[in-house]
Amino acid sequence: MLVIVAAALTVTLIAYAWRPAYGPGRLRLAVVRACVLTGAGAVAGIELLSWCGWFDVVGIAVVWAVMLVLAAIPAVIRFRRDGGFTGFRYPPTRALGFWRACGRWEKTGLAVLAAYVLVELVFAVVAAPNNYDSQTYHLPKIEHWVQQGSVEFYATRIHRQVTLAPGAEFLLTHLRLASGGDDYYNLLQWCAALGCLLVASRICAQLGGGRRAQLLTVLLLGMTPLVMLEASSTQTDLVVAAWTGCVATMALDGLRRRAGLGEVLLLGLGTGLVAVTKTNGLLGVGPVLVLWGVAQLWLAWRGARRAAHVTRTVVASIVIVVLGFALVGPFLGRVVAEFGHPLGPERVRDSIPMQRHDPASVFVNALRIGQTALDVPGFTQPVGDVVIAISEALGVDPEDPDITFQGRDYPERAWHPNEDKVSFPITGVLALIGFAAALVAARRVSPTRAGPLRGYAVAVGVTVVLYVATVKWQPWGNRLLLYALVLAVPLAGLWLDSVLRHRFRREWRRIVSIVVVIGMFAGLALTGVLSLGYGMPRRLVGEGATLTASEMETRFNWHRSWQADYVWAAEKVDASGADRVGMVQSRDSWEYPWWILLPGRELVSLTSVIPKHPAADPDDVDAILCSSLSRKLCRKYVPEDWDLHFRDHAGYALPPKD
Repeated sequence: MLVIVAAALTVTLIAYAWRPAYGPGRLRLAVVRACVLTGAGAVAGIELLSWCGWFDVVGIAVVWAVMLVLAAIPAVIRFRRDGGFTGFRYPPTRALGFWRACGRWEKTGLAVLAAYVLVELVFAVVAAPNNYDSQTYHLPKIEHWVQQGSVEFYATRIHRQVTLAPGAEFLLTHLRLASGGDDYYNLLQWCAALGCLLVASRICAQLGGGRRAQLLTVLLLGMTPLVMLEASSTQTDLVVAAWTGCVATMALDGLRRRAGLGEVLLLGLGTGLVAVTKTNGLLGVGPVLVLWGVAQLWLAWRGARRAAHVTRTVVASIVIVVLGFALVGPFLGRVVAEFGHPLGPERVRDSIPMQRHDPASVFVNALRIGQTALDVPGFTQPVGDVVIAISEALGVDPEDPDITFQGRDYPERAWHPNEDKVSFPITGVLALIGFAAALVAARRVSPTRAGPLRGYAVAVGVTVVLYVATVKWQPWGNRLLLYALVLAVPLAGLWLDSVLRHRFRREWRRIVSIVVVIGMFAGLALTGVLSLGYGMPRRLVGEGATLTASEMETRFNWHRSWQADYVWAAEKVDASGADRVGMVQSRDSWEYPWWILLPGRELVSLTSVIPKHPAADPDDVDAILCSSLSRKLCRKYVPEDWDLHFRDHAGYALPPKD
């Protein structure tokens, strides 16, 4: 909890000190700047503690003490310069004025969204971390770091624990070292969800959207089932989406004025946060930064000192790249040192990135990704069959391993409220319409910012094209697109606002447009109720309901039948008094429950796919745990004279008693 308080104070102090004097959404921009600086400091702090060997609660306390001091110094300077809290007196008054200015339907939408956000907060606080991937690799890596006192690589069978970017886990490590547990882990994604709403609304304002357009943007994004389900999770998609949105909104400020040194530094740090959190977010950051660079060059070319300003822009671009690399560089260095390639081992390079880039394959990949993202009940197979027919007509196998994640069959149902797969048909369709309108009717959508709107829409379009051209189709691909959705939703908000303000020649057309808009948001509200009520793995009602199930039941909500076997094996090992426990696992095993069930034990892997980190010797452990393996496979790693006990999903082995 102290880390949360320290982070909140740091963000507040930096936001106060760095609040801009002009521009749309000034307070929101101040918060964005503060979050980027705080996030960069937190990531750098973990790397520094690992390097210094201070990877403990004292080290974390020192990091946050230093960050608070560094944040307080400019805040005090700004306070003295302003003669008091002149800049922070008005937000509550403005918020009240905003509420009073809203119409009946706008207030209703805000009230519904506020209720959803509150339920998501309750889930985040009450529910134990139970995301599927978190049980396999997101959270176990944190426990390994704490156990060894550094973020260096270690022996493991689950390569994703070391090969995937660790930025979000770095932030969670602050909570782990300070509190000793995972009670507050879910709050990171909840805060990231709020950050996504904040940056999306500001992007809308930067593109010429007024109060209603910004409100529509927030409602549309906040009621998207994928956002609602992940907001109480320990996934990382909202985190990378928030960082991507931060870079985008700061870059848009550079379309009409020259960027200063501080803004360049923030863009670099924001880019680094995206890269160190999830590299696919760079597909969204790249086009936006190119747009920023082109705008800066245009402004430089129009200026009096043309050569000097162009040189300054080139240097600024280099600084952004260097700063971004400074944050992700240590992790990439470890990957290259271990595997000889910045993208990790060959199995990683072959499993996710597209291996065919001919137009037909990319087109088929785009069709499959689009169908999965817009999936609705009753149409999964029919639409999937159409996509398959088109792909076969083009001579492309719709399940070709070169364009499909290993071993997956297309199509798969994506409309049900599952945090890893849920589709977003309403939000997605509106984003596509908004994108098209921004390209062909920019002046109608945003009369005052038609040029920036069209340029931004092109950047969003390039982002989507880059994704479908580089990332294979996979059933859980919808959440990998979340950063692109956050970037695209402001286009939908602007278009909806243009429809509502349009003066139709016939009254019935205006009425129909209003009814359609209200109907779409009513549909979103209904999907929100279903997502929070019956979603997986956190829900309000039904078996495994978050508010009525026990903590351990919540942790095993994805696989309730596994709980008894895990608990049984852990209790036997605990009763044996074993201090050093070996783990035998598959590449998709749930490792994290062992850390929860056996606190204080040293857990090591008896299997490893990390070249320079061999597995532990079974003779050097006091007990062995097996999970997600058959008894026969488990027996291969257990000494012959040990007793092996196995159930359906887990087992344990102990040495013979003397």
